[in-house]
Amino acid sequence: MRKLQMVDLKGQYEKIKTDVDKAIIDVVDSTAYINGPAVKQFQENLEQYMGVKHVIPCANGTDALQISMMGLGLQPGDEVITVDFTFAATVEVIALLNLTPVLIDVDKDTYNIDLKKLEEAITPKTKAIVPVHLFGHVAQMEEIMAIAKKHNLYVIEDNAQAIGANYTFKDGSHQKAGTIGNVGATSFFPSKNLGAYGDGGAIFTNDDDLAHTIRGIVNHGMYERYHHDVVGVNSRLDSVQAAILDIKLNHLDDYSSKRQNAARHYTEALSKSEHIETPKTETHKKCDNSNGICDTCDCHVFHQYTIKIKNGKRDELAEHFKKNDIPHGIYYPIPLHSQKAYKDERYDEKEFTVTNQLVDEVISLPMHTELDKEQIDYITSEIIRVVG
Repeated sequence: MRKLQMVDLKGQYEKIKTDVDKAIIDVVDSTAYINGPAVKQFQENLEQYMGVKHVIPCANGTDALQISMMGLGLQPGDEVITVDFTFAATVEVIALLNLTPVLIDVDKDTYNIDLKKLEEAITPKTKAIVPVHLFGHVAQMEEIMAIAKKHNLYVIEDNAQAIGANYTFKDGSHQKAGTIGNVGATSFFPSKNLGAYGDGGAIFTNDDDLAHTIRGIVNHGMYERYHHDVVGVNSRLDSVQAAILDIKLNHLDDYSSKRQNAARHYTEALSKSEHIETPKTETHKKCDNSNGICDTCDCHVFHQYTIKIKNGKRDELAEHFKKNDIPHGIYYPIPLHSQKAYKDERYDEKEFTVTNQLVDEVISLPMHTELDKEQIDYITSEIIRVVG
């Protein structure tokens, strides 16, 4: 059996090595390292793939979120609602801009934003909602957009983990995750489904005026050299990363399919245990997800394959994995409302029952495009051995 890895970037690279190496050499030969032709080409190809009018590349996914909020003109004190169960970057940028983060609980099955909690959290100070498409699973965007419209709120999609995923509306139409809200933000961190060989990010919007504002913000507030029209930052995707991403974009749908196939193998093996809860997805029109995975609409692209251990043996399983060199992750071990940087007397532990349970039960298994059935069979057999 090949060595187990949480993410096998080398194996993925070896299959596209010739194309990637040539793309890098072409950039070096051009010496156009910042905002070169490779960036424009990737931007245009990603716009076409996403079906969105504007893609604005930037330096990383955290910047993408922050710049999205800057572009919308949110002001200090404005409340921004997001989930308690996610990576800190989502709330970090809210705090950095002196906005007021409002953390709410997640749905127990999908780990995405709880719609009932969302409605309850809205106040006259609320200006935006940040749904997170956690682990590659698209949140309930049709309902979220209806709530936002009702209360005149912006929607900023945190699409760092779900690029390539499709959302299916009730009428059967599809739209890419990250392109449904007013603006979407994604990350090209190397381990992401579409990952660079360094850092990178992008912002998506169909709003022409917002796109214009954001294009200035990412480049020191300049639309013309040395003319600073808005307060900006230095957040540009370099040409080498853009060239690599453009090669990998051609393979993204195949990467998603391979992740979904690996997820099916995991689910088939692990669903036999009463002590293990495998990932669930939303049931959409024309979507058969009786096996826990949407077979037609690709609403989950499995950035992570995360299970819940229901008999209190999660930590025992993690220790067993560690002793046997089986990669794994616990995403996330501490809720945001309990983090020192984001504690607030407004929060009541009783409002985070799902999140507080998830941090004790979740464990993420190796998930990448190079996983094979032999590896999955070994991992799942070791899980059953410990958990029962």
